[in-house]
Amino acid sequence: MRFYIWAAVVVIADQATKFLAVHFLHPIEPIKLIPPFFWLILRHNSGAAFSLFSDHGSILIIFTCLAAGFVIWWGISLPRQEKLLRTALGMIAGGALGNVIDRLFRDGLVVDFLDLHWMNKLHWPTFNIADTAICIGVGLIVLDSIVKMRREAQKKDRSKTRPAPRKKG
Repeated sequence: MRFYIWAAVVVIADQATKFLAVHFLHPIEPIKLIPPFFWLILRHNSGAAFSLFSDHGSILIIFTCLAAGFVIWWGISLPRQEKLLRTALGMIAGGALGNVIDRLFRDGLVVDFLDLHWMNKLHWPTFNIADTAICIGVGLIVLDSIVKMRREAQKKDRSKTRPAPRKKG
């Protein structure tokens, strides 16, 4: 259930914020929420992350659909006790689906509106809620892997410190 809830929350939040961005933001005049650092500005991205492959819209739609399908399959096939991993995959699936919806219904473009920079000198590419959810989901997968590796290492350490069973006879 956790997987589906996170995927749905991300898709709904992503599409709602993109709707607001399209209707209330301007591509030239940003809203300066935290002036030297965080602005809201309307952008349309024809590429993938950081505008990569911007001339290959059809391929991006196919690739994103395949990736989303794989993540959904992986997420629903996990055992229920894999809570952190299911959460992570739900966020990634929701983010992928949010951006696929844009590509399908906005002429191959994805709406971006979150703009981070430092004093107009260092600038991060504009992004959206779907991109954020994908990044957080990937971070959670890394965290889940680290936790599992540590647990395995602790199990091995415990098995090494136990005394060997005594032989009878």
